Amino acid sequence: MKTTQTAGARTRAVIYLRISQDRTGAHLGVDRQREDCEALAERNGWEVVETYVDNDLSAYSGKKRPDYRRMLGDLDEGTATVVIAWHTDRLHRSPTELEEYIDLSERRGVNTHTCQAGPIDLSTPSGRMTARILGAVARHESEHKGERVARARRQRAMAGEWAGGIRPFGWGVPTGETKKRVDRKTGEETDEPVLDMAKAVPEEAEALRHWTDTILAGGSIRGLVKWCADKGLLTTRGNPITHTDMRDMLLRPRNAGIAVYRGEEVGRGQWEAIVEETRFRAVVAILTNPARTTTPGAQPKWLGSILYRCGRGECDQFVYVTQSGGRRFPSYRCQTGHGGGRRAEVVDQYVEDVIVERLSRPDAHDLLLPTGAEVDVAALQAESEQIRRRMTDLAGMFGAGQISMVQFTEGTDTARAQLEGATKQLAKAAMQDPLVGLVGAPDVSKAWKALELEQKRNVLRALVEVTLKTPRPGRMPDGGYFDYEAVEFEWKRGERQLRR
Repeated sequence: MKTTQTAGARTRAVIYLRISQDRTGAHLGVDRQREDCEALAERNGWEVVETYVDNDLSAYSGKKRPDYRRMLGDLDEGTATVVIAWHTDRLHRSPTELEEYIDLSERRGVNTHTCQAGPIDLSTPSGRMTARILGAVARHESEHKGERVARARRQRAMAGEWAGGIRPFGWGVPTGETKKRVDRKTGEETDEPVLDMAKAVPEEAEALRHWTDTILAGGSIRGLVKWCADKGLLTTRGNPITHTDMRDMLLRPRNAGIAVYRGEEVGRGQWEAIVEETRFRAVVAILTNPARTTTPGAQPKWLGSILYRCGRGECDQFVYVTQSGGRRFPSYRCQTGHGGGRRAEVVDQYVEDVIVERLSRPDAHDLLLPTGAEVDVAALQAESEQIRRRMTDLAGMFGAGQISMVQFTEGTDTARAQLEGATKQLAKAAMQDPLVGLVGAPDVSKAWKALELEQKRNVLRALVEVTLKTPRPGRMPDGGYFDYEAVEFEWKRGERQLRR
C-alpha cells in the first residue's frame, strides 16, 4: 500500500512512542523516539495530527496500553492514514495485537512506517509476512530477556543479595551518598540518599524485636498495631501500619537473615539478621497455626470476658460483661442469660490481686514451664535445611523428567510434613511463658500493671481458671456486700485449687 498525497492536502499521520522501562522517569527513551519519528514525517511531508505515548509500559507484558488503544480507536474513525513508529517492536510484541492491527490497517487503508525497519506494507502478503516475522523476533527477544532477568534475580537471591524494590522495614542505613531521582508525574529532579540495605536501622530493628517478643509472649497483632499507632511508627512508605502489614513483616524470613526466591528459602542473606532464627520460626508457627484463635470483632475490654466461667447451679458457660438489666455498673453475666451478675471492676481487681499475690510468693518459680533447653536447636536447624534442599532437589528432578508427578507430589508432601514437625520443635524452644517477666520481678504488682490487657489475659489463661459461683445474699462479714468466697480459683499450675 502506497502513501498518496493529494494536491493541496498533506497526508495525515500519527506517531506512536513507547519505552517499556523508564527507571529514572526522565522520558529520555520516548523523547529520542519522538525526534526520529518527527524527522521522518518532515522528510515525507506528512502532517502529524496526534502523538500517542505509553511510557514505562511493555508491549509484551500484556498490560493495557492506554494510548495504544486510543490510537486504534482514532484510526478506526479515520484520523490518519499513516502510523509512524521508531521500530515495529514499539508497536507490537504480541501476535494477537499484531493481527488486530493488520485487520484495522486493511480496513481503513492505514500505512505503517518505521524509522529503523522502513515502511511495512500490510496490504500485501509479503508485507504481512514481514510484519509477522519481525513480531516473532521481537517476542523472542522479550522472552529471552525475561529469562535473563529471572536468572539474574535468582542468582542474586541465591547469593543473598538485595534484589531491589521497596525498602523493607528494618534495613537501609544512609551511606552519605546521594543519587538523582525524577518524579514521573512532574519531571522534577531531586536528590535521594543511597541506602546500605545490608545494615539494620537501629530503631526499626528494635521495633521488630519487640514485636517478636510480644507474639512469643502471647500478645496479639492487633495489640502491636495499636502500639505502633501510639508510637507514631509508620511503614517505609509513610503509611500507618495495618494488621496485614504487621503480619507480613513478622512472617518475613528476611528478619532472620534468610534469603527467599519466589516464596522459597534459598540460603542465608548478606544482610544483618535482626531476629534469631529459632524465634522467627516460633513466630511463624504461632501465626500460621490453624488453631490460633483470633478476634476479628471488638477487642475485649475486661480481664475475664469469655474467660471466667459461670458457676450458678450446674452451669459452666463463659461470662461476658454487660450493663443490661438496668444495672448502673458493668457486670459479668452468663452467656445463657439466666440472671444474676457480678460487678466487673470489683471481680477483676480481686482476681488481679490474687494472681499478683500468688506470683509474689518465694515458690513462684515452680509455676514456670520448661524453657525448651532440652531441644537441640542446632540439630533441628540442620534438619530443616536438609529437608528444604531435598524439596528443591525433588523439583529439579521433576523438571528434568527423572521422576513422575506422583513421585514428586508424594515426596514433597512427606518433606513438608517433616519440615512442619521440625518447625514446631523450634517454636517450642523459643516460646516464651507468659509468666516470664512477672515471676522474680522486684515488684510483681508494678510489673503486672505495666502489662497490656491482652498480656494479662494470657497470664490468666495459662495460670488459673476463675469461676463465679452464686454469691451469698446480704452483708458479708467484712461489712461489704461483695461475696469474695463466691469467686473460685482452680490453678492450672502448682496447687490445684484455692478458694478465697
